[in-house]
Amino acid sequence: MYPKTRIPQLIFCFLASFHLAASGESGEPQLPAADGPSRPNMILLLADDQGYNDLRCFGSERIDTPNIDRMAAEGMRLTNFYVTSPICTPARASLMTGCYPSRVGLGTPLHTPDRVGLNAAEITVAELLGGRGYATACIGKWHLGHHPPFYPTRHGFDHYFGTPLGHCFLTDRMRARGEYSDLFLDGEEKVPFPPIARLTETLTAKAIRWIEDHADEPFFLYLAHPMPHGPAAASARFRGQSEGGVYGDAVETIDWSTGEILRTLDRLELARKTIVVYTSDNGADPAADWGVDDDWFGSNAPLRGKKQQAWEGGLRVPCIAWGPGRVPAGTVCDEVATVMDFLPTFARLAGAVVPDDRVIDGHDIRPLLFGEPGASSPYDALIYHVRFGKIAGIRMGDWKLLVDVDARTWRHRGTALYDLKHDVAERHDVATAHPEVVERLKARLERFDRDLGRTSRPVGELP
Repeated sequence: MYPKTRIPQLIFCFLASFHLAASGESGEPQLPAADGPSRPNMILLLADDQGYNDLRCFGSERIDTPNIDRMAAEGMRLTNFYVTSPICTPARASLMTGCYPSRVGLGTPLHTPDRVGLNAAEITVAELLGGRGYATACIGKWHLGHHPPFYPTRHGFDHYFGTPLGHCFLTDRMRARGEYSDLFLDGEEKVPFPPIARLTETLTAKAIRWIEDHADEPFFLYLAHPMPHGPAAASARFRGQSEGGVYGDAVETIDWSTGEILRTLDRLELARKTIVVYTSDNGADPAADWGVDDDWFGSNAPLRGKKQQAWEGGLRVPCIAWGPGRVPAGTVCDEVATVMDFLPTFARLAGAVVPDDRVIDGHDIRPLLFGEPGASSPYDALIYHVRFGKIAGIRMGDWKLLVDVDARTWRHRGTALYDLKHDVAERHDVATAHPEVVERLKARLERFDRDLGRTSRPVGELP
């Protein structure tokens, strides 16, 4: 049962779907589907704080990830895939709304004292797919508001099982800061928080049961793992199995989970009816200190920087797309794409109309995912954000400009220009050698900032 605040969005989705069915058009050319239904199931697997180099198929030598590697071998690796901000809430806001976090008012992570969340007026990817008859479920970490008006069930998800904040709020550190929370929900009902060491396995079991229950209808599953964000943990089954300490054990548990999802699709004969995407909400934080006896917390190699920073290591994340019969096997896409693209891409796959009454910053990247000849990135510019919604830089082509955001320790200071084609590790600031490029990118940033002032939307607030 949806609250009254959701009725306008549901009406929008219904009318948009009716228009699509009547006209046979979606406002953009429709790419032909490969074999299988025209409206595939969609599964989005999101890790938390997992680095660019923390999968074997992305170069890890310390963590074994055979199931995610299987996805890469049978699908596509996206090597220039970005989040919009190198930290939890902003990146997830972009994933759900298709917008930069500064546009929807969620530019910084939410903690227990916060009384804000995703605005009821926002239209999420779950609402668009639900309007096309998809069953929808969110399982795991939400982090877009931990009060009832902001729950996933108020934003288009039929079912929710997980924590609106995260297991990191259970630590003694959070308790000492007055930010302790053990909030865990089944739907909108509070239930006991599962043992942290078995959290990934608990969420996976719930996800598999949900897939089984909805195997005969189109579905969208968003499985957002709270790990390997600290405190990293693993059950006895996985503890000590990796060469990456407890962090690596947590990643290998997520890999096991991914394998269970793929095996479930195979068992239910849904593999060729489903598209699965695996990615992370930001880069790893190798210097994290969660009170765990471990000396290694992820790798973003060969990228510079980490979580909370605007260097590539904070914002460029591993991404794999898998869809037998649709996504070409064993392929690599080097074009720029982002988490904002899930909303328009999934909407088009479902036959939904992307809202045109608001700015949507993401793009339909089906041509990239399906390996269309000559497909290129739809981004003429990618805007980098950091905490508090601060704009930290811009990428245009292979040029990346970082600007001073009046930052503190974790964020970039000053102006710097990098040529990512020849210097992906961002070792050489070439701003003085290319002043014309600096001015061109600054002008584009200023244009974005002016547009943002006209088109940004308010964050949701409790009455």
